[in-house]
Amino acid sequence: MGKKRIAIVGGGAAGMFAALMAARQGCEVHLFEKNEKLGKKVYITGKGRCNLTNACDMDQLFEAVVTNRKFLYSSFYGFTNQDTIHFFEQAGMKTKTERGERVFPLSDHSSDVIDTLRRKMQEYGVRIHLNTEVTKISQQDGAVTGVVCTGWSSPFAADAVLIATGGISYPSTGSTGDGYRFAEELGHKVTDLYPSLVPFNTKEEWVRSLQGLSLKNVAITIRDGKKVLYQDFGEMMFTHFGVTGPVILSASSHTAKTVRKKNLSLRIDLKPALSEEQLDHRILRDFEEGKNKQFKNVLGGLFPARLIPVMIELSGILPEKKVNEISREERQHFVGLIKNLPLTVTGLRDYNEAIITKGGIQVKEVNPSTMESRLVKGLYFAGEVLDLDAVTGGFNLQIAWSTAYAAAQAMSSTQTDVMPQ
Repeated sequence: MGKKRIAIVGGGAAGMFAALMAARQGCEVHLFEKNEKLGKKVYITGKGRCNLTNACDMDQLFEAVVTNRKFLYSSFYGFTNQDTIHFFEQAGMKTKTERGERVFPLSDHSSDVIDTLRRKMQEYGVRIHLNTEVTKISQQDGAVTGVVCTGWSSPFAADAVLIATGGISYPSTGSTGDGYRFAEELGHKVTDLYPSLVPFNTKEEWVRSLQGLSLKNVAITIRDGKKVLYQDFGEMMFTHFGVTGPVILSASSHTAKTVRKKNLSLRIDLKPALSEEQLDHRILRDFEEGKNKQFKNVLGGLFPARLIPVMIELSGILPEKKVNEISREERQHFVGLIKNLPLTVTGLRDYNEAIITKGGIQVKEVNPSTMESRLVKGLYFAGEVLDLDAVTGGFNLQIAWSTAYAAAQAMSSTQTDVMPQ
């Protein structure tokens, strides 16, 4: 017998990483990618800078996972976020850590991440088949036998197959849900799928006038009736359809299922560092300093210029009203508006704008230590195709690296004859 032969379907983060890790263990690894190049989605992550992991401690790493965090226990500890940083640094790609412990290539170019993985794959002899679409995973007697590719006269025989095809977000990058279909054809259950880490649509007309305006250090609360679904603090941005930005994207992963059924209430606290009382004092001081001025002319210190007309309109106070004529009730209503700017969330944007897909292959049918299917021998899964997702900040890519590493170790360790040198 020769080397163990492994077929990896999907040349994204999980697929590339699993390929080089399995090849490093001495396996003959073939990577199949239907696009003309590898890592198309990695290329656009983090606005083209690629937030490749998060340097937080392990507790925070688990907390950032929204779905099935217990499943990741073994793989996160088997290949940690520190291991990720170490791997890229050792491979010659310098990294840096920014706000929120987010880790990026020092160059700010996601292409460096892809180039590093490609270089390591070449070094370990991974055979890469681009423009090659896998249409079916073949199996016999409950074990995989290989893959069927478009345009190939016969199936490609393999001892193990890893499905690392990603989700259905950003379909332009080739994420068209093939992995879900393969899994279902082989008897696996796939949960309901939702776009996640995705902007919100909102009902209010005034949002459009603020398109492109970013707000830093705001707090948001999303409710379904009286029930609080999500609260967080950070940065957001207005768009022509609603709201986006890191704090909104993370909120979408906690509210995706509910917002499909009904509208939700979103409240923005524009001054989270101040209590209502402190804010009232601050406004009183501004009013005192400009007591003969009109209302519209004393708000420059409170908000960005573009937000002022909207806040005036929502306050119900006439823009030309002299500050010293504004009643206590009007002022307190205005304070309440600043602390609770109301929006109605009517839905999510679609998969074309979603960073990840929520849902996927049911994890109870997968062994958490090896990523091997519990139903089909020799079939493995890694990355976004599984029902795993996390908030924004490099955590979803860490899921890809950790699950890919676990799968690669398991696929290579069952090799009985040719041990790696």
